[in-house]
Amino acid sequence: MGPNAKGALLALLAFGIFSTHDVIVKTLGATYSPFQIIFFSVVFAFPLVTLMLIGDARPGHLRPVHPWWTALRTLAAVMTGGSAFYAFSVLPLAQTYAILFAAPLIITILAIPILGERVRLRRWAAVIVGLCGVLVVLRPGGGTELGLGHLAALIAAVGGALASIIVRKIGQDERPVVLLLYPMLANFLVMSVLLPFVYVPMPLTHLGAIALMSAMAFAASRLIISAYKAGEAVIVAPMQYSQILWATVYGALLFGEFPDTWTIAGAGIIIVSGVYIVLREGGGTASENTPVLRSRTRFETGTVPRASLFLRRRNAPPPASD
Repeated sequence: MGPNAKGALLALLAFGIFSTHDVIVKTLGATYSPFQIIFFSVVFAFPLVTLMLIGDARPGHLRPVHPWWTALRTLAAVMTGGSAFYAFSVLPLAQTYAILFAAPLIITILAIPILGERVRLRRWAAVIVGLCGVLVVLRPGGGTELGLGHLAALIAAVGGALASIIVRKIGQDERPVVLLLYPMLANFLVMSVLLPFVYVPMPLTHLGAIALMSAMAFAASRLIISAYKAGEAVIVAPMQYSQILWATVYGALLFGEFPDTWTIAGAGIIIVSGVYIVLREGGGTASENTPVLRSRTRFETGTVPRASLFLRRRNAPPPASD
């Protein structure tokens, strides 16, 4: 098996695990508030972060070098986590993924003011076509009755894109553990304040399901790291779109959800546009910053360690010896 094929297969497995993680979110979301699910997700993820802290031997402190950018990224991550968990709870899986897939298009737009990226005509055309695909999924004024779930999915797409592009801007200066820890601490504090208003007692089986979610997200992140080590980014990155297939299968088997023609068509338009942008960035001449290719994992939720931060730590130079 060639390295690109291995990378693609590892990424497919990783995003299959992520999709299963989201099925648990949707299942629990029928009973519990997203705030409660996020709170316990963060609690169970802290041991994994502790392992990262132990393994980070580089000298330094946990104060951000860019506090305002870090604060904005933290806010974006908290908004994305709450919005995405709520969208998964109330919308069909395939429809939620279709909207979240707009994130690479939004990253391309945000890269202009934040990174100084020059976006030429072809990528602009891909962005416009992809955003039209979002409108096809939503069909405002048409057959889809828009609700808070659709707004939440859009907020998650924008927030995830913003969090990713900020990592691209400040990632060379900030320690990965800082970029990881602040969103998780913010989620813990915010959800702790909200939890008394939404708390519903949870049996051990449901707490175990949330612990399983954290373990699955951690495992999927490690698989994505292995995928990018094995294959080229332009091959591995589009594998995230395989989640629409998992969503269709899980939705039909577990929730009686069958995506309509408009959702399938809109998702197809968004995916084609996103893949085109990845290929254009991978060409090496169309993009100076390759912002979408540098966003190596899915949307930021501030609940689990992210693969991109593991990758940055792995690629960072070793600490100077005395």
